[in-house]
Amino acid sequence: MSPNPSTFVLIPGAWRGAWSWEPVARRLREAGRDALTLTLPGLADGDSRAGLHLSDAVHHVVNEMEKRGLDDVTLVGHSWGGYPVTGVAHEAPDRVTKVIYYNAVVPETGVPLIDENEDDALMLRAAVETSRDGSVSLVRAQMPLLLPDQCEATHRILHALLVPHPGGYFMDALDVPAVTTLGIPAVYLLSEDDRALCRPGAEFAARIGVTPRMVPGGHESLLTHPDEVARALLDA
Repeated sequence: MSPNPSTFVLIPGAWRGAWSWEPVARRLREAGRDALTLTLPGLADGDSRAGLHLSDAVHHVVNEMEKRGLDDVTLVGHSWGGYPVTGVAHEAPDRVTKVIYYNAVVPETGVPLIDENEDDALMLRAAVETSRDGSVSLVRAQMPLLLPDQCEATHRILHALLVPHPGGYFMDALDVPAVTTLGIPAVYLLSEDDRALCRPGAEFAARIGVTPRMVPGGHESLLTHPDEVARALLDA
């Protein structure tokens, strides 16, 4: 290991905060690596979710990196977190040395998440239009898709932890190409039983020209298999 190894900056998926990465971050720190978990605007207790845009999430991460003087960062995005990590890599390419997409959407230029899947688009648009603050909540019935290998009690616990997600984060697109066009190495980690992605993980991995590296579990294996996910990040 080099004397100053890259710092992992771990970005959560939709409806989640920094807490979702903490089991993995703890293992990365135990392995001697620095790991920073972030909660994006609108997803912390008491945050307003109205009027937020994807650019707010991107700028928040960039500002945290600058504030902490991080200039050798491995960015990791879970699920929807593929959007902000892609934006951050383009905003601060001098600070990012690797991008890891974990069960994540790899954005296409000009395509917001809401347009990645026709069925999801109908659901998300309806949720945004009917919500008082333009946010989107995840319904209880979707928990088995996130945690296919877990029991009903675990489904209830995760659902209780999730918060409404700012609709603008789903509606906004990134007008940038793949991070690999910046010369930044990219890796795709995919859970063997991921049932929650809006497209097959291999299709997202192909957008950055790689084959997925597999880890056990479902979409939330960062919580259910943190040892294996941490090891995969260290080996990426």
